[in-house]
Amino acid sequence: MDLLKKIAEGDRTAFSKLYLQYLGELYRYVYLFTRSKVQSEEIVQDVFLKIWEKRESLAHITSFKAYVYRSAKNLVLDEVRKDAVKLKAHRYLRHESEQEEAMADERIISRQYREIAERAVALLPEKRRAIFLMRTHEELSLDEIAEKLSISKSVVKKQLYSAISFVRNYMYKSNITGITIIYLFFNLF
Repeated sequence: MDLLKKIAEGDRTAFSKLYLQYLGELYRYVYLFTRSKVQSEEIVQDVFLKIWEKRESLAHITSFKAYVYRSAKNLVLDEVRKDAVKLKAHRYLRHESEQEEAMADERIISRQYREIAERAVALLPEKRRAIFLMRTHEELSLDEIAEKLSISKSVVKKQLYSAISFVRNYMYKSNITGITIIYLFFNLF
């Protein structure tokens, strides 16, 4: 092809003719894949820019149409890969951000629940509060608490159940659900 030889020698007019000859058809081809006017225009421009940059090799090309379409296809595939990586990164970052927000919210709510539970425990009579804290903080058994306080196991049990009942009722009145109360007993005390 005489036009390709001229371009290979640096003839800008020949390149302009080739550009105008393939521009519309190559744009439509790329648009089929991208469905984006801007992205299609950029890819087509990149194809022709690369052709100009490698113009010396054009003299050896037997089918320019196949060459230009293959070049466009390769650039489309590169863009698809880049977009996939960007999308994956965006999803990952969004997921991480959502998790961080959820954890922050959880910490705030958990702290608020704990403060309510601590207020309830503070309202317990002294002996009942001591039994409750020995069981929940120190994780002592009923027998160990009874021995430590020199009282019967049944008294410990009665005081502990009364304390739990009071704290539970206090938290219900503060609009805290049963599941949250159970969570608090096992994780905060």
